[in-house]
Amino acid sequence: MTVQKKLDNILDRYSIINKKLSEESPKNSEELINLNKEFAKLQPLVAMINEQKKLNKELLGLQELLDNEKDRAILDEAEKEIISIKEKIPILENNIFRMLLPKDSADEKNVILEIRAGTGGDEASLFGADVMRMYQRYSELKNWKFEIMSISETGLKGIKEVICSISGKGVYARLKFESGVHRVQRVPKTESSGRVHTSAATVAVLPEAEEIDIKIEEKDLRIDVFRSSGPGGQSVNTTDSAVRITHIPSGVVVSQQDEKSQHKNKAKALKILRARLFDREIQLKSQERARNRKDQVGSGDRSERIRTYNFPQGRVSDHRINLSLNNIEEIMLGNLDSIIEPLLTDDETKKLSSLN
Repeated sequence: MTVQKKLDNILDRYSIINKKLSEESPKNSEELINLNKEFAKLQPLVAMINEQKKLNKELLGLQELLDNEKDRAILDEAEKEIISIKEKIPILENNIFRMLLPKDSADEKNVILEIRAGTGGDEASLFGADVMRMYQRYSELKNWKFEIMSISETGLKGIKEVICSISGKGVYARLKFESGVHRVQRVPKTESSGRVHTSAATVAVLPEAEEIDIKIEEKDLRIDVFRSSGPGGQSVNTTDSAVRITHIPSGVVVSQQDEKSQHKNKAKALKILRARLFDREIQLKSQERARNRKDQVGSGDRSERIRTYNFPQGRVSDHRINLSLNNIEEIMLGNLDSIIEPLLTDDETKKLSSLN
């Protein structure tokens, strides 16, 4: 279907709803609510489509005027008006295209952020901690709530693994392209010879799922309880408060031991499990879409190296969009919009091109 045909269909649908709301009485209150919602959703788009039609009509009239008018002053004014309209139309068309783009249903969801040290030993765990703090600071800048749900630390203030909850407005929309392998090149604090090491941390951004998104059957779960151990569990390891949940159909396993209460650990584990299962579902749908349409930033594969943080050169490079920035210190302090905005723009541009 062409873009123009889509726009004509939208105008037809808007006209039908308007007629139903003004001339007919809907059968029931639920129908009335749904019609009003659809009407309100279409209104801004219809206003832009009508404005586009109006400008195109004015442009046609002005061009006819140029062909027939002899008065120089009138011709000068018409030419100025044509230039103004020709500047407005592409902006308006671009905004209309943006409104036609399919919305990601998960964009407004909160997220479960998982960071794990990858290859590189102690330096990888230290970098994992730096990455966690980077997202923590970004959350503060966005007025999001950042909460550590579970963490496995190393003796050097690094992390083997951390699972965090980030909640606020449009969290997943801005963080969804952060999943993948983040590579670092720098001289470790423990390196006496000044040699640059390469290590990595993996990041997974999972949209937080509600029960309505993912229904988990009790019969599909195996729940084991055990005594907490390690730095996080030393004060509570006299009781079986730690919980391990296995989702039998998928084989996904989640463990939680940070809380003193078994009940709280189980609730946290279920929250993480639901997010992981929801993410699996999204990944499968994305792969299916990608087979039919090349509209994604990268493949979303967790094994894909998406970004390199080169400290000696002060540079951060995002390999998916060939972006290089020389403000590594700012980025590590949480100023991530300089990377996130170009990623969102690239994704939008690819989707816009698929409409044409």
